[in-house]
Amino acid sequence: MTDIRTRPMGSHTENIKLMGNQFEFTACHHDEALCKEAVSAGIKEVKRIESLLTTYSELSFTNKVNEMAGILPVEVPAEMIQLIQRSQKISQLTDGAFDITYGSIDKTLWNFNTTMKSLPDPVKAREATRLVNYRNIIISDSENTVFLKERGMRIGFGGIGKGYAADMAKKVMKNLGVEHGVVNASGDLTAWGHQANGNPWTIGVANPNIKHHIIGRFQIHNGSVATSGDYEKFVVIKGKRYSHTINPLTGLPAEGLKSVTIVAPYAELCDALTTPVIIMGVEAGLHFINQVRGVEVIIIDHNDKIYYSKNINIS
Repeated sequence: MTDIRTRPMGSHTENIKLMGNQFEFTACHHDEALCKEAVSAGIKEVKRIESLLTTYSELSFTNKVNEMAGILPVEVPAEMIQLIQRSQKISQLTDGAFDITYGSIDKTLWNFNTTMKSLPDPVKAREATRLVNYRNIIISDSENTVFLKERGMRIGFGGIGKGYAADMAKKVMKNLGVEHGVVNASGDLTAWGHQANGNPWTIGVANPNIKHHIIGRFQIHNGSVATSGDYEKFVVIKGKRYSHTINPLTGLPAEGLKSVTIVAPYAELCDALTTPVIIMGVEAGLHFINQVRGVEVIIIDHNDKIYYSKNINIS
């Protein structure tokens, strides 16, 4: 009989569209049936989180909270309370550059396609942010309720939800006994263990100017990565490129950076920190990340200059 410890490891991968994005699940184990079971469980977990956080379903808790803004607190699951509290902590750390009440911004000001020829008036843009304020999310831990203080306020988890879902899928898969795998939520990626061939997981940093071209690589064993950039969705006005990332403090698009890649222990944190760094810019962004233990960043500015935080190791 062959010792299971010496048998070659296999893997199972599935791609599926979830939360409006393409997800890829990979499980590596000696037991192929377990790999398939783990991937199915990971997909099921992301679907569960999507139904909890989505704003595209009237039945979601997120929509119930938004509908009752300025009216009544809404009882929600404890995990949603905890996710909101972690979001508020990131808002505090970033001085509001990350804010899940960004959903309150008037979307009629923005149309990131070829028909957009000028920026909105700065005064109107600033007025559109009047309901954006993470401090106005009132949580009762004892009652498990969330209350948005102002009528018209809205929360949304677009800046943190994919990463949270990837982390939770990983947890479910590991609990089934899969000690090696990857969950990739359209660039918000978490990996653990190693590949089926025994090599570490290798992450490529995309060149924002050339599709499918890699400018550098690094390895992760148990960690997460997220990349956000303006190369997929932007407008050029009077020769200047503007990102689709809106600064919740000004209502205007962030500018100056092409790409930000965050490396951290959890995909949720990676997901949440890309947007603030884009908004902060190179100097402030690097300074901020260098103060956060266990987090690294790679920044590419609009002149294609690459910046690294202190302790990242890239080849």
